[in-house]
Amino acid sequence: MRKKTVILGFLGTQLDSGRGAGRWEKWRPTVSLVQHEDTIVDRIELIHTPQHEALAQLMKLDIATVSPETEVRLVSMSLVDPWDFGEMYGALYDWVRAYPFDPDTEQYWAHITTGTHVAQICMFLMVESRFIPGVLLQTAPPKRQGSGNPGSFALIDLDLSRYDVLAQRFDQAQREALDFLKSGIATRNPGFNTLIEEIERVAVRSRAPILLTGPTGAGKSHLARRMFELKKSRHQVKGQFVEVNCATLRGDGAASALFGHKKGAFTGAVADRPGLLRGAHEGVLFLDEIAELGPDEQAMLLKAVEEKRFLPVGSDREVSSDFQLIAGTNHDLRVDVAEGRFREDLYARINLWSYTLPGLTQRPEDLEPNVDHLLTLAAAEVGRAVRFNAEAKAQYLRFAQSSEAAWSGNFRDLSASVTRLATLADGGRITTTQVDAEVQRLRWLWQRGTPGQPVALAKGRLGRTIETELDDILPQAALADLDLFDKLQLEAVVGVCRQCRTLSEAGRKLFHQSRTQRSVVNDADRLRKYLIKFGLSWEIVSA
Repeated sequence: MRKKTVILGFLGTQLDSGRGAGRWEKWRPTVSLVQHEDTIVDRIELIHTPQHEALAQLMKLDIATVSPETEVRLVSMSLVDPWDFGEMYGALYDWVRAYPFDPDTEQYWAHITTGTHVAQICMFLMVESRFIPGVLLQTAPPKRQGSGNPGSFALIDLDLSRYDVLAQRFDQAQREALDFLKSGIATRNPGFNTLIEEIERVAVRSRAPILLTGPTGAGKSHLARRMFELKKSRHQVKGQFVEVNCATLRGDGAASALFGHKKGAFTGAVADRPGLLRGAHEGVLFLDEIAELGPDEQAMLLKAVEEKRFLPVGSDREVSSDFQLIAGTNHDLRVDVAEGRFREDLYARINLWSYTLPGLTQRPEDLEPNVDHLLTLAAAEVGRAVRFNAEAKAQYLRFAQSSEAAWSGNFRDLSASVTRLATLADGGRITTTQVDAEVQRLRWLWQRGTPGQPVALAKGRLGRTIETELDDILPQAALADLDLFDKLQLEAVVGVCRQCRTLSEAGRKLFHQSRTQRSVVNDADRLRKYLIKFGLSWEIVSA
């Protein structure tokens, strides 16, 4: 059974006007709807304002003359200002919501040729949101007026999935976005590709915080920047990309660097400082190693993320910054929350979108495309074309994909390795001899400090020579001047440091009990000062 055709549209106060006999020589959009011989219009819902009631009545009579079978319902809609978007949308919305649509027996065409531009936009929105379960109708005049030709009309279905060309364009745009996030690398790992596909959708659709976890060197910072650049290309952000490594923020300077300070807030604050959060206004703030933030900074960050407002250090007036937060960490924040090192409410706030980036050892099939990509970059840096010999590449990939390759630094290790090969390649060719040398270098680099392998604390220390544990970080003369008590204590501290990834983590382990009794907690600073007593630094101890 044929569905009835129902047209919903506004009276055209200019295009539909005219009262004399000459009006039939003029193209009138509303009348033209019923002048197409091959199209049956069963009903027209003609919306008009009360002051144009006379013109609406004339339209009804003229349509009856041309098409007696078409029912015309006049819909009087009171509007103070038809150009006011809020008023127009509200009035149309109320009418549409009360209208008895029956899609099983009727098809609906929303006429967008007549009415103010605001009315046309509102009609579009009603169809696009499916409040009107139909399609858009666009009419056009004939090329020559007065010919009796009703012109033409076109139906526009806003279900874009029905348009093959548009669907192909959208698919192409998504593929380009995925390639962009992956830096053009044709990654082959199914899990990683699925992960990036979801991240692409979230990056362009959401401004909520995003949490990137994964081992050091897995590409969290690089991916965060690419997400920002993708949003920038879609005109979704106006501000800048601000990157902060929270492990570098220390003591009072941490809050000052992030949230800014007022002049005179503390010793050394000789001028106002806006802070990095304000620098990220209308942009993206990437907080790498967010687990290293202290409790006070975590509390301030939570307020800034939730309310877009915060207090600079030493100020009694709040400032605002509207930024999107991307956080990165190589910690399992669930463990940090359980052990009281990270605020549960902050974790809940930044954990809406959480993604764990796999390390290289979990993506062996992606090593080859990444090696090719990094070799192209390295060749551009050294200023000449560089390629593997076939045997050399196969040899390198065999080692790279084997269980012997730890890739503890992930892409940092791989990038450094490829850069060395490209730099040392004579004549632009990487040979098996160079690969042999590089493999030996990598084995040596990974020989000590394998992730997860604890450095044993000394047992039975008095029965052996303490110097063997410290002689790689202290001169013999300095060791000779130390009491046995200091040697034992220092060796234990060094052992803990070598089990930890950062100075802050080591400080928390060493001062776990006493930190709860202190009003100001800065474990990293306490540990740094202890090491300085012996002429040591974190870099020396953890190397």
